[in-house]
Amino acid sequence: MKNTIKIARAFKNITQEDLAKEIGVSRQTINAMEAGKYVPSTVLALKIAKYFGKKVEEIFKLEEND
Repeated sequence: MKNTIKIARAFKNITQEDLAKEIGVSRQTINAMEAGKYVPSTVLALKIAKYFGKKVEEIFKLEEND
């Protein structure tokens, strides 16, 4: 699953640590998601989308092999 978290963070000018604190996870979790090594739960994906004021589908994209 691809995501645009890093791009969304850049637009808001926030760090991984800032985002992690806002949604209640560790910076390592944000890093792993951005690197494509961790697929978030539905609840976490919804929290991230809500934080950025976007739909889940705008942040997370399914790939053919998902």
